[in-house]
Amino acid sequence: MAPKVLVSDKLSETAVQIFRDRGIDVTFDPSIGKDKDKLMQVIGEYDGLAIRSATKVTEKVIAAAGNLKVIGRAGIGVDNVDIPAASRKGIIVMNTPFGNSITTAEHAIAMMMAVARQIPEANASTHAGKWEKSRFMGVELTAKTLGVIGAGNIGSIVIDRAQGLRMKVIAYDPFLSEERADKLGVTKVELDELLARADFITLHVPLTDKTRNILSRENLAKAKKGVRIVNCARGGLIDEAALAEALQSGHVAGAALDVFEVEPATESPLFNMPNVVTTPHLGASTTEAQENVALQVAEQMSDYLLTGAVTNALNMPSVTAEEAKVMGPWVKLAGHLGAFVGQMTDEPIEAVNILYNGHCAEMNTAALNAAAIAGVLKAVNPDVNMVSAPLIAKDRGVDLTTTTQGKTGVFDAYIKLTVVTGKRERSVAGTVFSDGKPRFIQIKGITLDAEIGRHMLYTTNDDVPGIIGTLGQTMGENGVNIANFTLGRSDRGRDAIALLYVDDPIPDAVLAKLRATGLFRQVRPLEFDVA
Repeated sequence: MAPKVLVSDKLSETAVQIFRDRGIDVTFDPSIGKDKDKLMQVIGEYDGLAIRSATKVTEKVIAAAGNLKVIGRAGIGVDNVDIPAASRKGIIVMNTPFGNSITTAEHAIAMMMAVARQIPEANASTHAGKWEKSRFMGVELTAKTLGVIGAGNIGSIVIDRAQGLRMKVIAYDPFLSEERADKLGVTKVELDELLARADFITLHVPLTDKTRNILSRENLAKAKKGVRIVNCARGGLIDEAALAEALQSGHVAGAALDVFEVEPATESPLFNMPNVVTTPHLGASTTEAQENVALQVAEQMSDYLLTGAVTNALNMPSVTAEEAKVMGPWVKLAGHLGAFVGQMTDEPIEAVNILYNGHCAEMNTAALNAAAIAGVLKAVNPDVNMVSAPLIAKDRGVDLTTTTQGKTGVFDAYIKLTVVTGKRERSVAGTVFSDGKPRFIQIKGITLDAEIGRHMLYTTNDDVPGIIGTLGQTMGENGVNIANFTLGRSDRGRDAIALLYVDDPIPDAVLAKLRATGLFRQVRPLEFDVA
């Protein structure tokens, strides 16, 4: 059956056609996004939801979305999506951060020019029949220092455009490497230095706990007298009341804002100030940008629903279509390793340690981590998946550590997963053979080679004669067919294990007969998702 996608906001017909051309059953009804009751009524039918900003994907909507796998936002901001609720439900949330980058950067440059030359006020004055030429004395951008807060995708475009205007550019971004700064041709500085040196400041960071009010009253006071400030990123980055006071005092010469802390912004201390330029969140409002993000979200959602490729996800590691093909067996292996230790562990898990050896260490280990954690947690929560697992593990205080290393030993690559509880450590390792099938290669430090099937039996015992016979005879007498039988031991007469891959679930009565023999320390049935 083809995946079903609901487009509940206005997307271009070309974007909707992408879904159809990819074989997806799409419903295009922008009226649903404005009707929360209707949205909750129908959302359970769909695998994907494509939105802009009108649709509010609340916790209640997510709770009603029994089949939903992905939410795609045509644009950057996802303030209208309850991401934590989506994550706990295992729903991927995607955005399209690059489709409107040029448009937003150009708007920031336009706003900077507008506030430098007081264009809106001069325009209004001239339209009113006044000729106040002497009133509107501006400043040049050439040779001025532009301080860019946030040198990511949009910030880097602003840097490029500003350099074209012959501005000197300095940047504050904790994640900006010296190598990247050299490539951009900017001087990397700390925030206090940027505030002290910049003639113009432009913000290009997301709104987070760390960036909220990054231009606070205190930081505005540190800014160079006569600075002009531009914000086309997110409302809440600037203390608007403090900015209004700084503008009134003359410490800040001008400001240009496209975004506000509360939107729609119907009132603000910055409104009607002569040295403030405002626009109603127009950063992405060009025909090109709106078309680009619509096409991107349709492609991204289609790729995920049809191939498993994850692009621009906000709550899961991204996996390209090429990675998905190569990593598919390794993702399954990571899940199986997690499922093994999860089913074997009855006490609370304190930590999960994952070792990647060989060429798998060069893969997207964040995605492999998510698969492994999901496998561990499925033993207690069958609905958990790669999206929700890391968040649930974090909520439970499970500490995750990973190690990568080059090839050691006979295998080109392998993954070893160790679970730590208050009582013990339990480890299992596996690899993927050339046939693409995951295998267990080590359990409890004991080497083996076990094919992984849906229904399995794990036993531990002392290495003594009669174990194989007892297992085979008991299974045979009770109609349980063995597809594969693997043994391993630490040394002669010491610890030994057996893994049986059987065709059907093993009845409780058969498990009881094995335990009653007194030969086994553990008799544990296991289930693996091998679809």
